[in-house]
Order: sequence, then structure tokens, then C-alpha cells
Amino acid sequence: MKLLFSASTILLAAALASTSHAFAPSISSSTSLLHQKSFISSTSSTSLYSTDSSSFAENAITISSSISSLAGQTIVVKYGGNAMTTPELATLFCQDVATLQKLGLRIVVVHGGGPMINAMLERVGVESRFEGGMRVSTEEVVDVAAMVLSGTVNKNISSGISMAGGRALGLSGRDDALLQCEKLWGGGSDKDDKIDLGNVGQVKVVNTDLINQLLDAGISPVIAPIGMGCKGQEDESIVYNINADVAAGRIAGELKAARVLFLTDIAGVLDKEMTLLKSLSCEDIDGLIDDETITGGMIPKVTYATDAVKLGVKGAFITDGRVPHALLNEILAGGEDGLGSGEGGTVVTL
Repeated sequence: MKLLFSASTILLAAALASTSHAFAPSISSSTSLLHQKSFISSTSSTSLYSTDSSSFAENAITISSSISSLAGQTIVVKYGGNAMTTPELATLFCQDVATLQKLGLRIVVVHGGGPMINAMLERVGVESRFEGGMRVSTEEVVDVAAMVLSGTVNKNISSGISMAGGRALGLSGRDDALLQCEKLWGGGSDKDDKIDLGNVGQVKVVNTDLINQLLDAGISPVIAPIGMGCKGQEDESIVYNINADVAAGRIAGELKAARVLFLTDIAGVLDKEMTLLKSLSCEDIDGLIDDETITGGMIPKVTYATDAVKLGVKGAFITDGRVPHALLNEILAGGEDGLGSGEGGTVVTL
């Protein structure tokens, strides 16, 4: 069984970062440790919350193998759900990004913010609805979504990473034509089945030059999924609302990222006996959809993952963002093969 890393291991990662990159963020706050201890006491997974020197050495080897295989490579993280709305988990996420950054990994964050959008829509009296899991985005809805995502949410994340000792810059998809879109229609492929979702965008062009320039400078882009029409097209001036999972998958594919992680509020893909399926191929997923093992809201999640892999991403993780240090665990616990902790979700590969 692969290990879920605990406080001692996180400190080891920080020490490795400090040795190689001048300094590491402080990740041993009382809040962080209490949260980790609470989680560890409720899980049966082996951890490093002990003085067992062999366990410590084993995890040090695993971490170093992971770092060696991923150093200098790009990892895209879709950040949302409880990991965003719970203050303790939000702090740990920012610490994870800062630590991975100091270990030499190139981290891109794409974030959602549905609960925050809902709260603001209610506050200003703008109604919205969903069709097929997508928010129907009138101009009024997009105005609110852009204000929330590109404003408070985006800046809280980028400043949180900076306060954890990393470097981050908050952007929206409209900045330097980062995310260029065309209108996305809902419903089936038949013209009569199409649903007008309003100003919901499907990403067609990603300004990878901008992202790579920031990464080359040691800065993690934190991207709000608000885009624009494609340059030179009639809708160039239109502001589009983009599903954050879709945006993250497309950005990861265009960057040919080593990994893309979708932090969610679920344990991963489960079989019909509710057992976690730790690793799946794209072909496996097609079969699980056909036999209705994967249904409902899980279908779009696995679709985003398989789309990213087919675009060239080496591995897509559907990761339980409710686990403390979920990002650090899945990146560093996989060793050289890079398939995650084996406990924190489902890994999708070709």
C-alpha cells in the first residue's frame, strides 16, 4: 500500500525544498498539524506520524524519486469544492503549491468558485439555473461570475500561495487573450436538441506563451475561468463563463503537462460496490460508462480527465480534495511511476 503522507513527511518535503531552493514555506502551524492529526487518526492508511526510522527513510526515497521524475515539469491543478471553501484546507492547498514550487515543479492553478458565485447572485438578486450540469450564463450572470472569480476568489488564492512562501500571479482568461473561446451549446448533437447556455465558452485557444513565461520566471499562474471570444471573430468582445474543469483539462493538454489534478468533493471513481477504482485507462472508463457503473455527475468529471490524457497529459487525477495536503500527497507519494498515493482518488491514463 502506498502511503498517505503526514506532518513529518510534509516537513521532510519542506526540508528538501529548503536544501535545494533557498527556503521553504512554514507548514507546521498549529492549525495545520491539528487538522492533519485529526485526519490521520480517522484513516487506516500507514503514515509517517511515528518515529519509525525505516518508514521515514522509505518515504524519503519515495519523495526523492517523485521529485527526480517530475522536476522541471508542469502540473495543472483544478482547485475547487470543499478544498476551497474550508479555510483550513485552503491554507494547506496554498502551502502545497508553494512547497512543490520550491521543489522545482511548475504549478498552474485553475480555480472554480461556484458557491461564491451562488452567494453573490443571491445577494444582488440575479437568478440563474443549470442545464445538463452547466450554468446557463446570461450577461448578468457572467458579470457576477467575472467579478467573483477574477476578483476576490482569484486574489485570495494567489496571495495565499505568496504568504505560504511561493510566487503566484492571479489572472483571468481575458488577460493577454489567455483563454479564447467559442460559444458552447448544451444538449445533444442534433440541432433540435441543442440548449442555449448563454455566454458559456468552449476553450479553443490557450495562450501557452504567457503561461510558460510566468512558469519560467518561477511564478505560478492562478487562472480564473473567464474567457473571451477568439481574436478576429465577431464575438471577440464577448465575455465567456467557462467550466473550470474544462478549462483545466484544456490548459493541461495544450501545455502537454505531466499531470493534471481535479480536486473534488468525492473519493474518486467508485465501482458498483462503492469501492475506489484507483487506476483506470480511457478504455476502462468507456466500458464503465456503458455498463452504468459511472453515471450522473461523475460522467463529465471522467470525460474532462480522459480528454486531457488524449491531448497529451501523462496522467489525470480525480483527487479527493477533502484530504489534508491532497495535492502534495498525490504528487509526492507516487514515486518514480507517478501514479499517486493509491488512496487519494483515481488516476486516469491512456
